[in-house]
Amino acid sequence: MTTFLLVPGLFMGGWAWEAVAAELTAQGHRALPVTLPGMAERAEEDPVGVGLREHTDAVAELLDTEGPGIVLVAHSYGIFPALAAADRHPGQVARVVFVDTGFPEPGESVAAQMPQLGLPDHALDGLVPVPEEIPAVHAVPPSELERYHRLATPQPVRTVTEPIELTGAWLKLPTTGVFCLANGLSLEFARTLHGTGLPRFAKLADPAVTFFELATGHYPMLSTPVELADVLMRAAAGEGVGLYED
Repeated sequence: MTTFLLVPGLFMGGWAWEAVAAELTAQGHRALPVTLPGMAERAEEDPVGVGLREHTDAVAELLDTEGPGIVLVAHSYGIFPALAAADRHPGQVARVVFVDTGFPEPGESVAAQMPQLGLPDHALDGLVPVPEEIPAVHAVPPSELERYHRLATPQPVRTVTEPIELTGAWLKLPTTGVFCLANGLSLEFARTLHGTGLPRFAKLADPAVTFFELATGHYPMLSTPVELADVLMRAAAGEGVGLYED
């Protein structure tokens, strides 16, 4: 049995992982969807006062409580608090799984890594509003789209402007990247990044790093939860392809 700690992306709570968690549980594993402070059912916890540090502390506390041997799964923004927590407590983590996201550099913020989103510019009273729509390219079915708009909550702006604290300890952890092809991430793109020779992309070719590709958009926990759960179980077993494998 493997314990999966599931950290959501922007605007979402643990609810986003319900279908994935159900499939993992049905296959005999333990799944722990995370709702970060100030989000979803925790939105009453002074969301304006919540920053990346508070989100990191929440994940780190769960690692302390539930580890060692956790497979730490993070979608999109969730990699920031998840990776910072894993960097603090690498002995609690068996593998980090990046779901349609990259890894930040020490001192980098979400806003700095993804300036094209303009997240701080959209903030009102310390919160980034939930986007009005999820484009059709992401293949989220109507029922899940309705649920997203009903349950999604504004994102505390400090979570995307505060820099991540990393020592580099996480770099020694086995990792798996799950690319969602309709969102533009792929093995081919990762090879291009590694081919630049920039030090930040060196880990992509590490023998302990594996990859999977899913033929869906940026929200696979909503669009293809069974397929995503299967990939997570395979990742936990060390499966996947290396950067330059066919």
